[in-house]
Amino acid sequence: MTKTETANGKVAKRLRVSRKAAYVLPTLFTAGNIFLGFLAILKTIQGALLAAGGDMGANPHFEIAAKSIGIAVVLDGLDGRIARMTNTVSDFGKELDSLADVITFGIAPAVLAFIWGVQFVNTDGSAMATEQLRQVGYFVVFLYLLCGSARLARFNVQATPIPGKAKPDHRFFVGLPIPAAAGLVAALVYASGCVPLLEPIFAMVWLALVGMISLLMVSTWRYISFKDLNLVQPRKPLSLVFFGALIWSIWNYSQPVLLLIATVYLVSGFVLKGSSIIRRLRKGGGAEPEPHQQPSV
Repeated sequence: MTKTETANGKVAKRLRVSRKAAYVLPTLFTAGNIFLGFLAILKTIQGALLAAGGDMGANPHFEIAAKSIGIAVVLDGLDGRIARMTNTVSDFGKELDSLADVITFGIAPAVLAFIWGVQFVNTDGSAMATEQLRQVGYFVVFLYLLCGSARLARFNVQATPIPGKAKPDHRFFVGLPIPAAAGLVAALVYASGCVPLLEPIFAMVWLALVGMISLLMVSTWRYISFKDLNLVQPRKPLSLVFFGALIWSIWNYSQPVLLLIATVYLVSGFVLKGSSIIRRLRKGGGAEPEPHQQPSV
């Protein structure tokens, strides 16, 4: 064997090792996503035990649970982008990501939504009213989990393009993404100072909101996907100033800023739906075309 062949063999071996390492990187982000969801569930349970002991003030365990879900939203966005940037997208990665999302953005927010928003509500000593409220709470958070799981299942069956069908519009998601729904739940808990809800009226408003975002996940309303946002291309100075100001705002005023971001994204679906209805009416009331599912959660 010549020296050239030996050198080429070493280079090919290094490339294979680098390729395997590139496949591991997105999986590590997904594993981090699962860990944060697991941590959020444990901290929510610990927060419930603390509140059950009579401490109804700011609950540090609820705060950690909300922050864990929020960080997981960031990791969920990065793992897919890294997989596409390194050209390491795989069926295994997609399935693992969906299972991680069920835990972190389905079960964890559902448990947090119930314990923070329903479990400790004071109904003036009426055992029947308390039980009825909790039964409604059980149903609503289960609806959230069910709709979130359906949202992920719809992605799994529609991610593979069907021959002859139009390609999905990568600029939009169809239905509220489950990470955005979980992020809104976490942002509201965090913005409240992580103090459990005690008033029945606030609990009912909270359950109505959770029910609404549950139905939005399985709707056909469009939400911006930000797929066109390229992380590696050069940035204009104005965009750098914007991102710098956003980071500074989150660092110094995280509670209102994160809630504002989550709320604006939720409302953007209503804006897009309203603009679609207006365009349809201007064109003579024709039927609105069925949107294509964006292959992402």
